[in-house]
Amino acid sequence: MDQPLPGSDEYWMAAALERAALAAQRLEVPVGAVVVLAGEIIGEGWNQPISGDDPTAHAEVVALRDAARRIGNYRLVDADLYVTIEPCMMCVGAMVHARIRRLIFGATEPKAGAVVSQLRALELPHLNHQIEYQGGVLADQCSEQIRAFFRSRRQK
Repeated sequence: MDQPLPGSDEYWMAAALERAALAAQRLEVPVGAVVVLAGEIIGEGWNQPISGDDPTAHAEVVALRDAARRIGNYRLVDADLYVTIEPCMMCVGAMVHARIRRLIFGATEPKAGAVVSQLRALELPHLNHQIEYQGGVLADQCSEQIRAFFRSRRQK
């Protein structure tokens, strides 16, 4: 694969894939996320519910918490969130509360995806904040990372 252009959606998704690899090394489902504001990563996260004994420690929530701490504000206005897998309902809610500007995800999540797969949660008319979204960025790499993880788990 060619190196993605710095600042492109593919570039930031590659950074999220690196965070997902950290989750896999820790035997967590490999999902990674980065929050980007003004061309810089201001938050990063990877799945940690098992190691952290925290059911809310999805990559997206961890990244949002990290970004909020770094900038000193729970509102992440004008920030974009890149995540390797389509977010669940909990994570969609966290993004709305954080006022994320744009969500970019890699692979869809047919069982629990709340953006396009099972729900269209970001399109609910009663939400007080609307988030733009795009899926499919480096989808093949994101899907393969998850498949390889579960393939390895089944072989053990």
